[in-house]
Amino acid sequence: MGKIRFIKTESSKAKPDQKKLGFGRYFTDHMFVMNYDEGQGWHDPRIIPYGPFELEPSAMVFHYAQEVFEGLKAYRRADGGIQLFRPIENIRRMNRSCERLSIPVIDEDIFMEALLELVRIEQDWIPSEPDTSLYIRPFVIATEPHVGVHASKSYIFSIITCPVGAYYPEGLNPVKIYVESRDVRAVRGGTGAAKTGGNYAASLRAGETAEKAGFSQVLWLDGIERKYIEEVGSMNVLFKIDGEIVTPPLGGSILPGITRDSCLHILRHWGLPVSERPLAVDELFEAAENGKLEEAFGSGTAAVISPIGTIVYGDKTEIIGGGKIGPLSAKLYDYLTGIQWGRIEDPFNWTVRVV
Repeated sequence: MGKIRFIKTESSKAKPDQKKLGFGRYFTDHMFVMNYDEGQGWHDPRIIPYGPFELEPSAMVFHYAQEVFEGLKAYRRADGGIQLFRPIENIRRMNRSCERLSIPVIDEDIFMEALLELVRIEQDWIPSEPDTSLYIRPFVIATEPHVGVHASKSYIFSIITCPVGAYYPEGLNPVKIYVESRDVRAVRGGTGAAKTGGNYAASLRAGETAEKAGFSQVLWLDGIERKYIEEVGSMNVLFKIDGEIVTPPLGGSILPGITRDSCLHILRHWGLPVSERPLAVDELFEAAENGKLEEAFGSGTAAVISPIGTIVYGDKTEIIGGGKIGPLSAKLYDYLTGIQWGRIEDPFNWTVRVV
């Protein structure tokens, strides 16, 4: 496959104000690109100036949605060092997504090398303001110019990066969510466990409806019986019910979140009871009505922990924990982000130093 080539940009961009980064608005000077062609495999790994791709209008990604992606971050430590958080899990999850979408998997070593090298090259883009980071977006798209339903014979694998601000610039405040009863996100046997664009496109209508009604997120139910809780928005969801942390199991219709897995590891490390089991929405609301629903929160790369203060299902509304962030949610957020930014010891060997 060969060493990663590096073509340096001739004109570096002006870096944005670290206090006004937002999320996904500014992109760094370079990107990683590698091609796949049938009979040749993945080849020509290179880091080049950030810029447009040239694709045929008949490129199969436009017509048959063969694409997958990932999301992770690079963090600047207080000592100036830079680290990633569990990058091998993102690599392996993206390869599982590739397998589901009939895309050739990517060698783990070249994937990791590409991540580390791109972050090293773009390290000056990693902000140092509190709770800021460099978001990393690996993705694969099908590029064969053919209008016909089959797996593409050519692909582009790319990694782009962007500095992002604190997800909660005004503090970790609970969100208001509602249970979606019309649309479903995914079903078992479909692509729900893969990180692919179609899943997110399918969630947009409900998300827009929720936003217009004053909600931050949608709580999805299973696609068959429409009774079991699956995910909240683009995050996994966890509930503390009568002292026990309950989260839906990984059954093929929800994304196996890396932050979810990290939360479960930490909770068990703390000796708390954790259950991965089906949770009916009726059971959840009954627990809330009986005062047993103590906390609820989403988990994901962007927000890390997103506490839920209000949940609505039909004509039922429940306020959780007085509408304030719960102590467990706050503790988890502080502990997990402490590991990610290197503020506390990492007892799980999850972090990978870049420089």
